[in-house]
Amino acid sequence: MESNPILRIATKIMTPYILMFALYVQFHGDYGPGGGFQAGVIFAAAFVLYALIYGIETARLVLPMGVAALCGALGVLIYAGVGIATMFLGGGFLEYGFLDSHDAEHGQHLGILLVELGVLTTVFGVMVVIFYSFAGRGRVEE
Repeated sequence: MESNPILRIATKIMTPYILMFALYVQFHGDYGPGGGFQAGVIFAAAFVLYALIYGIETARLVLPMGVAALCGALGVLIYAGVGIATMFLGGGFLEYGFLDSHDAEHGQHLGILLVELGVLTTVFGVMVVIFYSFAGRGRVEE
């Protein structure tokens, strides 16, 4: 795709908007359709588009496979960490009301936001790792 400047410029222009839309879907998930899973897939789609237009090697320079895998693991740790934190604060696993001792409703919002952030991070990382694995088949890793 190196010879097609229209696709390259369009990708450079569209990628920030795709990432911003993913964040919108993430934060709008509290009030309507959307959330961490959908936002993670949209976020990963921006990197897939980048890799398709600029090449898998260039995409791996921007986001190495190890960093994507780390994102997948970090998201699970965030999710589980919120649950364990609520247990240490006296509630059950993922009983968000205990995250704020003064206002249980605020704790609910905080818990949902953190768990959805963990889901976004995991889905993003796993989707990119899957794409890299399939796109890099037959190539020798360095």
